[in-house]
Amino acid sequence: MKAYVRPLLLVAFAVFSLLLLFHFTQSTREKSAPQSVAQTEVVAKISVGSPVRLTIPAINVNAGIQYVGVNPKGEMEVPSNTVDVGWFKLGALPGEKGSAVIAGHINGKNGEEGVFYNLYKLKEGDKLHIEDDKGISTTFIVRESRTYNPGYAEDVFSSNDKARLNLITCDGVWDGVKKSYTKRLVVFADAF
Repeated sequence: MKAYVRPLLLVAFAVFSLLLLFHFTQSTREKSAPQSVAQTEVVAKISVGSPVRLTIPAINVNAGIQYVGVNPKGEMEVPSNTVDVGWFKLGALPGEKGSAVIAGHINGKNGEEGVFYNLYKLKEGDKLHIEDDKGISTTFIVRESRTYNPGYAEDVFSSNDKARLNLITCDGVWDGVKKSYTKRLVVFADAF
């Protein structure tokens, strides 16, 4: 072995040993230290992926999820078609602490049934599922349904004490002048 190779190997071994010791010490410290609330919340947020599919067996819904924001009037946008639903991307992720909100059409421009045509049939105890982009499914249980006049956002977007999912569609009668329905149906569900 050349004379200069042996000291280089000793230095490399020493550096490796120090790195191994540092890693072992750091890992032991992390395991023994209690997690703070902030660390726990970060772990929880990382574990919830972005929603990709909503299924509601009781009313045969199996829909892709679009991400929607706010329109120029300051209202929640709606999905671009009648077969998908729209998750309000500025709110909570489904399965995360807070109220996640998903909207769907009751019907289309030509009178065809929309994805939430039968949403009114859901009853307390019915299950719905959100699959995320990590392949993880979160189950929600229907708590109640309510009908609102437009401008109901406080009830729908509030409640940060647990993971909730609120489904919204149109209800009431069609107002041809305003090009809108007179009511909104909201189904409130809690993570199971």
